Amino acid sequence: MTGQRSAGLRSTDVTVPAALLVVAALGWWWSVRMAVPGAGGMDMDMGMGMSMSMSLGAFVVAWAAMMAAMMFPAILPVVRLYQRAAARGRATSTLVFVGGYLAVWSAVGVPTWWVWRALEQPLAAGAIWAGRVAGTALLLAAAYQLTPLKAACLRHCRSPMGFFMHVRGDLRRPTQAARAGATHGLWCLGCCWALMAVLVAVGTMHLGWMVALTAVIFVEKVLPRGELLGRGVAVVLLAFGLVLVVDPASITTLT
Repeated sequence: MTGQRSAGLRSTDVTVPAALLVVAALGWWWSVRMAVPGAGGMDMDMGMGMSMSMSLGAFVVAWAAMMAAMMFPAILPVVRLYQRAAARGRATSTLVFVGGYLAVWSAVGVPTWWVWRALEQPLAAGAIWAGRVAGTALLLAAAYQLTPLKAACLRHCRSPMGFFMHVRGDLRRPTQAARAGATHGLWCLGCCWALMAVLVAVGTMHLGWMVALTAVIFVEKVLPRGELLGRGVAVVLLAFGLVLVVDPASITTLT
């Protein structure tokens, strides 16, 4: 019996990461289709990927796919730990936990849609004020990378066991599992909101920025001493931000 349980846990260690990576891959496929001309996506200007005619509902779906693509690789450790608890009968389906997590990021898509509608056309046209908005977003993100709040949120994201030690309630209940997933999503949002603001400010679904920020998020959250990268990233963000503040017309070269 013990051997069967151990075999099941080993299988879980493989299947759960594989499933998340498949979903992330689908998210990337969808994002590419949305952003690349001729790949089945919508009309685009200056590589920004999404038409001004996109409704709120369609945008939120696209945003959720983009968040799955960018975030799922970085949450593998916490999801794998949750799945091991589920395999032992101590938690309900992993889908409930992941659903709570994704619900937080999907909800963020609602206010993001309004910002995107305001910025998409001016960014495509290289408007001076839009370049300064993007530069300001980069400077704010650089500053946030060095704040105690960022460090606190990142500690929770980098310590799955520490996160679950603070979870209250019975995870065998779907409502509690979804709440735990949403709580982890909020910590993740606290960690990454400034980087997502940069993504919106320089053109939502710009693939180059998506790839770069996904790499930053993964290294920060998963790799040993990844938190040190955040301090280095602040320097890069600061440099780009200063360029845009001084020469806002250069926004067209970054988007």
